[in-house]
Amino acid sequence: MSIKRVLVFCLVLGVCWCGNLDFPPGFKFGAATSAYQIEGAWNASDKHLSVWDFDTQSDPKMVRDGNNGDTACDSYNLYKRDVEMAKELGLHFYRFSISWPRLMPASFPIRISEDGKRYYNDLIDELLKNNIEPIVTLYHWDLPQRLQNLGGWANPLIADWFADYARVAYSFYGDRVKTWITINEPIVICDVVYNTGLLAPRVQHEDGALICNKNVLLAHAKAWRVYDEEFKPKYHGKVSMANQMVWLEAASKEDEDIAILAREHSYGRYTHPVFSREGGWPAKLERAYADISKKQGYLRSKLPAFTKKEIEYIRGTYDFLALNHYTSRKVRKGSPGESATLFTGIYDFDIKFEVDESWKNGSTSWFYVYPEGIRKQINWLKQQYGDVEIFITENGYCDDGDMVDDNRVEYYKDYLKQVLLAIKEDKAKVIGYTAWSMMDNFEWIDGYQTKFGLYKVDFDDPERTRTPRKSAKFYADVIKHNSLDIPESQEL
Repeated sequence: MSIKRVLVFCLVLGVCWCGNLDFPPGFKFGAATSAYQIEGAWNASDKHLSVWDFDTQSDPKMVRDGNNGDTACDSYNLYKRDVEMAKELGLHFYRFSISWPRLMPASFPIRISEDGKRYYNDLIDELLKNNIEPIVTLYHWDLPQRLQNLGGWANPLIADWFADYARVAYSFYGDRVKTWITINEPIVICDVVYNTGLLAPRVQHEDGALICNKNVLLAHAKAWRVYDEEFKPKYHGKVSMANQMVWLEAASKEDEDIAILAREHSYGRYTHPVFSREGGWPAKLERAYADISKKQGYLRSKLPAFTKKEIEYIRGTYDFLALNHYTSRKVRKGSPGESATLFTGIYDFDIKFEVDESWKNGSTSWFYVYPEGIRKQINWLKQQYGDVEIFITENGYCDDGDMVDDNRVEYYKDYLKQVLLAIKEDKAKVIGYTAWSMMDNFEWIDGYQTKFGLYKVDFDDPERTRTPRKSAKFYADVIKHNSLDIPESQEL
């Protein structure tokens, strides 16, 4: 590394470990996808409908380009190419999700799809054959429509339904899968769904998010305990839940208190019951909801109470902390009538979310670039929950599909630098990093217009040809050298 480059890195990072841009030994790099976004084959064999199948087919207008995931990347048929890409990148692991209605068409373990079971067996075996660790997410938003017809995440029985599904998946794949994510981004399946009605199953209800919140936590806890009691003694794996955290920063010193409340509302609700020593809801938030519910005329708090038994049942149900992070917001006290944002949906409190004018925008409305946010988010977690192991399970950049995707390369460089700062300066126990996404896919209500992929997917080609972007080469070099100090001859 030249002296000039050393000085540039020092100035950018502002750290005492100048020139040392290596990640710790054993640090893991991977990439992620999810079932509905890539698999396609929506009606292959005996697979049943998910809420995304049902809603996008019933009303194409819910997606900005009118498309759906019926075919997507066709990974159901092209999974070997997916594994080949993971190998080209040099990934240590590949995170993917299982489709509940593909594996269990009846939603309950009364019937297992042999074709669905085989598909995930084949994918896992292909990964292991290429020395790539499979990390499996049990639920990435594709709820069986049959269960939505029974109330979905608003029905408290779903905790048992989810635990039964988890047990089936553990029994089929636990001998080879050692890292599990129970539920991906509960803030999205609860807050965004019920507060906005924009995402499947598009049930908008002012109280739905808080009911869903409690049920998701119980479902996660039951699934964690099923593994801990029935499978961990034999397979010695780890299980956690992945939370989406938009870093929320006070817009001014006067806004510090409202920023604390915003954090407790946006991610404390999903982390405090699991990771804190005392369990239960964050105390400040619980008091705030008791007060606002009384003012609104409710006979009891809108935030559903936990019993002492439930608090103890949920508390401590983790083996690591899984963090999804993309973007940040400034927080200030709002004025009456000001709207909340898509990702936080805080309608009960006078909180306003803004972006700094210096933050660059990605290709979708919610995405702004603030690299320091990921370090601040990691430090918040460390301050709240101690020296817990943190696994970054999603982080990535969206654009319009450029092959020479310099903005994505810059995003990865800048965010990974902040991760290194958190590790080396702040002594945070960050153990791994996951790029979202390995390839372009169906990006929910953005359809195929928004691109997150290290690999471009040609959705006009029946073969769904995958082609590496510049960022793929960059990420492969980071992994190869376990460092951001990539020799110049390796850079594009």
